[in-house]
Amino acid sequence: MEKSESGSPIYRYKDSDLNKFEGASGEPSIEEISDHIEKHIGDIHMVFHELISDQVHIDVHWVKPTEEKPFHTLVTSGMSDKPMHTPEDVEHRKFAELSICLPADWKVSETAFKDEKYYWPIRWLKYLARFPHELNTWLSFGHTIPNGDPAQPFFKNTELSSIILLPSVVLGDGFHTLELENKSIDFYSLIPLYNEELNLKMRKGVDALFDGFDKYEVSDILILDRPNTAKRKKLFGLF
Repeated sequence: MEKSESGSPIYRYKDSDLNKFEGASGEPSIEEISDHIEKHIGDIHMVFHELISDQVHIDVHWVKPTEEKPFHTLVTSGMSDKPMHTPEDVEHRKFAELSICLPADWKVSETAFKDEKYYWPIRWLKYLARFPHELNTWLSFGHTIPNGDPAQPFFKNTELSSIILLPSVVLGDGFHTLELENKSIDFYSLIPLYNEELNLKMRKGVDALFDGFDKYEVSDILILDRPNTAKRKKLFGLF
């Protein structure tokens, strides 16, 4: 298996690896997930329902900004309806859901989502929630997914070009896991990365990112032009 310099496995997929279309099935936990969201984040303002579902039915729950949490929060349900294909040593990580936090001035509506400028974070939520079921794989802590090979910016107004999955910083520790009678669901936040940050993670592992994240106060609230924590600065005109 191909590995990065840090020793982590690298998985590469082709369109031919995709499972054939299969109507959504599994054990829905939407009510429990909704209760979990409202307990730890706030009232769900709206659920963006999926019309056509392959493998699993992915809905996106929207919590509007509040004084306590002044940002939009979007959380999936449906990814955890089916177990992921995890390695034997991490079988306890078979079920997951995803979230992303957007600035308060981000346009969130069915109309706004017709514009890729506002829709791409939701597109990636849905894409990654279905990803492990379409390709018989898994997603978990520290996994990175580039936007293409080589990675390209998600939209023309940002240089962010990859996603890393990490537990949320801003939603509180209690949100990270939902324990149900028949399964344990892990919640991971989508944190977009610059190419230099992705390369650092591939060379040295996910822990190498955290000093820079702490220094520049990077959280899971999407900031399109946030500091690049891994970019080398010029010194006396030289890199």
